[in-house]
Amino acid sequence: MRGCGGSMNEQVARKVLLVRAIESTDSKRQVLSDDDRMYASRSANELAQWDASEQKSKLTPALFLQRRAEQILKRIEERTPAFSAFITRQNWLHRLGNALPVLGLLAGALVDRMTDPHRVDLLSAPLLLIILWNLVVYAMLLFWRVAPGSRTHPVGQRFMAHWVNFKTSAPGRLPQPLVAAAATFAVEWLAISAPLTQARITRTIHSSAAGFALGALISLYVRGLLSQYQAGWESTFLNAQQVHAILSWLFMPAISVFQLSGFSIADVKALQLPQSGNPGAGALWVHLYAGTLVLLVILPRLLMALAARWRENRLSNHFPIDLGHPYFRKLTEKIDQDAPAVLRVFPYSFTVDETRDKGLNAVAGMLLGERARVMLRPSTAYGQKPPEPPEPQQASTHAALANAEVALTVVLFNLSATPERENHGAFLDCFMQAGVRNFSVLIDESGYLDRVGTPAGGAARMQERIALWRAFCEQHRVRSSIVNLLNPQARRDDIEHGLNALTGAT
Repeated sequence: MRGCGGSMNEQVARKVLLVRAIESTDSKRQVLSDDDRMYASRSANELAQWDASEQKSKLTPALFLQRRAEQILKRIEERTPAFSAFITRQNWLHRLGNALPVLGLLAGALVDRMTDPHRVDLLSAPLLLIILWNLVVYAMLLFWRVAPGSRTHPVGQRFMAHWVNFKTSAPGRLPQPLVAAAATFAVEWLAISAPLTQARITRTIHSSAAGFALGALISLYVRGLLSQYQAGWESTFLNAQQVHAILSWLFMPAISVFQLSGFSIADVKALQLPQSGNPGAGALWVHLYAGTLVLLVILPRLLMALAARWRENRLSNHFPIDLGHPYFRKLTEKIDQDAPAVLRVFPYSFTVDETRDKGLNAVAGMLLGERARVMLRPSTAYGQKPPEPPEPQQASTHAALANAEVALTVVLFNLSATPERENHGAFLDCFMQAGVRNFSVLIDESGYLDRVGTPAGGAARMQERIALWRAFCEQHRVRSSIVNLLNPQARRDDIEHGLNALTGAT
């Protein structure tokens, strides 16, 4: 992805996104003044250049953002000591990931000890349940992978939000802007870190299952060292032929791989209780169950745990943060030597004249920095949709709306128009369904302001129309900003607030 300018690990990305949440919610500059932000940027630039020089590497936006986040968080911690405890909270998932496999090992040993310590049961309920449950899990995993639309998240978002990272609630000693920033960050981090969290949960589940089976296996052999097993079985509904068929199918992999001795129907019948079985046969059945646990439970679970661990390490060391987001592009425009950030504009039932075109360039500078440029697409007529992409076999659906060079895509509406679901709403839906990243709406008030003028009641009419458009955009779950293309500075605060509200999850 262009504009990334290097990668971040999980901890760095966490700090950078936390700072973004703080700056986005602190619109009144109660936590960080403009001077604080400018000082942090200057200091970060110097520190990042020093680091790049020491490492004999290129200064990247990722390195700059890391140093800037550290400067800002340090400044906030000095002013609000309670914030230090908040940002250093431990990730509960790390602790669970280390503890649960050990607990599973102990639980497996205890489960096996619930049976007769001097007997190895050919129809051991605990061991059969362990094997059967894991086979069912494998079938479910295979179904989720191959069946379309059947994948589900194994852990609910509410549980993840509470235990995995930060809680949405913050200590009461924090100022309200920081409390709001913590809540914003928790929701955003939950969405962005979902693939990493899923990899960690998957690794924990598989390693715990392997530990549980390993505990049962170890318990079998430890008891065999301290006592003599007597093999046997009993059943109200199964006869020797049926038990032989079940066990032959169950132990076939272990017999084939480990070259263990087989057994006949006569052997099984001879071990039926209450008649006394052959004490020397106990070792064979221990080896059969142990080999089956290794092949059907322990090895598959360990392999899946290792695969999840590989995904976890890859995502943790190269966290998928989008540094092409407008917030980051504006901060790093003087560092990133790639093409300037592009503001792509789709006017709807709106002709942009030369004066308003200059206003759009000014808005692009406010949103994306001085080097930003505008990509003005042809105006779409009332009731029409944006240009459709090529044929599906030549490009994916809505591919025409995807462009890696574009930092921010906006639809431009005229405040003079009344929003209509079947027209304006359908136009927005085209972009939302296409999954266009960093998507927002700009609503130009200049034409409507000329119409209402300054007579009494004009201001009230303006506010009513603005409220109508904002509510309309909220219904379509898209961010909106009011702009004045004839006088862009008049709506600077609203423009910047709209940018700050735009998150990477959009």
